[in-house]
Amino acid sequence: MGSNAALARRALLTNTPVMVEIQELIRGRKNCVSLAQGVVYWQPPKEALEKVRELVWEPSISRYGGDEGLPELREALTEKLRRENNLHKSSVMVTAGANQAFVNIVLTLCDPGDSVVMFAPYYFNSYMSFQMTGVTDIFVGPGDSKTLHPDADWLEEKLLQSKPTPKLVTVVNPGNPSGTYIPEPLLKRISDLCKNAGCWLVIDNTYEYFMYDGRRHVCIEDNHIVNIFSFSKAYGMMGWRVGYIAYPSEVKGFAEQLLKIQDNIPICAAIISQRLALHSLEMGPNWVTDRVKDLVKNRELLMDALSPLGIDAVKGGEGAIYLWAKLPEAYKDDDFEVVRWLVKKHGVVVIPGSSSGCGGYVRISFGGLPENECRAAAERLKRGLEQLVEEGMVP
Repeated sequence: MGSNAALARRALLTNTPVMVEIQELIRGRKNCVSLAQGVVYWQPPKEALEKVRELVWEPSISRYGGDEGLPELREALTEKLRRENNLHKSSVMVTAGANQAFVNIVLTLCDPGDSVVMFAPYYFNSYMSFQMTGVTDIFVGPGDSKTLHPDADWLEEKLLQSKPTPKLVTVVNPGNPSGTYIPEPLLKRISDLCKNAGCWLVIDNTYEYFMYDGRRHVCIEDNHIVNIFSFSKAYGMMGWRVGYIAYPSEVKGFAEQLLKIQDNIPICAAIISQRLALHSLEMGPNWVTDRVKDLVKNRELLMDALSPLGIDAVKGGEGAIYLWAKLPEAYKDDDFEVVRWLVKKHGVVVIPGSSSGCGGYVRISFGGLPENECRAAAERLKRGLEQLVEEGMVP
């Protein structure tokens, strides 16, 4: 029996999560390999898991902790931020993953009806966070056609012309879904533009350790900047859900308002997950970077798999775990149909670019499979793209 009660417009107008659509697409298909979801193939450090296993019966594990996170984890993260990220004026809140961190920030900084700025291709979950929290104007700036870097000239003009000024600008660095890295001078210019305009800059550093070809990740800090970090990819803790926010300590009232949001969403991140995060952090960044180095082989395999699209069609791979590829012009409005066809005909799945504001592209993840499995997936993808280019989507 139906109901006359209405569902919330902001929920109805929020995009369907693309990963839910992908999971439905491959459900029941026994012989399908995924290059879609942004995951890594490794588990958390064995030593950390062993320590956590011993803690299961400890009463504190089953109780609430402080909203802002375990004191010992926050202390360790504060030291890590100083040592590795050169962030010395930031306070820490532990969250149930980086996505929840982003929602916390949007609810703390934005009012319904505010405007915000993103850059295409954008991270789809961030876009959805704005939609579901009542942000009405999401200005999507262009990326450079060659580098995919945010167009700072466009941003300068948008911040000057928009009345009222957008409340917040956000970037992911290195990028999801682009796989590109915003160099420090450009990041600082974006920061200066935001500061001068009186708006916030939110930087998602989830892939800080995922840098290639000699590049080095850099963070920046100021009283208008909020940085987000995650344990999910670095330490293979996707299902444990631990992220954290580094927010400006000197901004009066920020911590108090952030705590209101935190208390009404998770109260606190799972205590056992936080303990695992603490023990994983003790392994040091080399534990992560040693694994990231091996992903270069996967990147090469998938670069070759994408070669039928042409050398200029593929971007990314500078950082994170993604390549970003342009489909033939004939499919600029049909990227999801191409994804469906690749699943049904070739047993391999990628993400459609339309979910990130760029129809006619696909995102390919090279983090989720060990090298031998990635090789097999790459072979399927290459066969599929060769057929797509030469014959089209043959049934």
